[in-house]
Amino acid sequence: MKYEEAIKELETIVRKMENDELDIDTLGEQLKRAQTLIKLCRGKLTKTDEEIKSILADS
Repeated sequence: MKYEEAIKELETIVRKMENDELDIDTLGEQLKRAQTLIKLCRGKLTKTDEEIKSILADS
C-alpha cells in the first residue's frame, strides 16, 4: 500500500470517529486498522528519511 493511500484511509477513519459514524463493533475494528496504517506510514517515513540521509552523506 502506498503512503498516500494509507493516509487517506486514516483520514476517513478519523472523520468517521469524529462524526460518531462508527458503532461499537466497528469502532474496535477501525482502531486496529488505524494502528496498522500508522505503523505502515511510520515505517515508510523512517525508511525515506534514512535514504535521504544516505544520499546527502554520499554527496
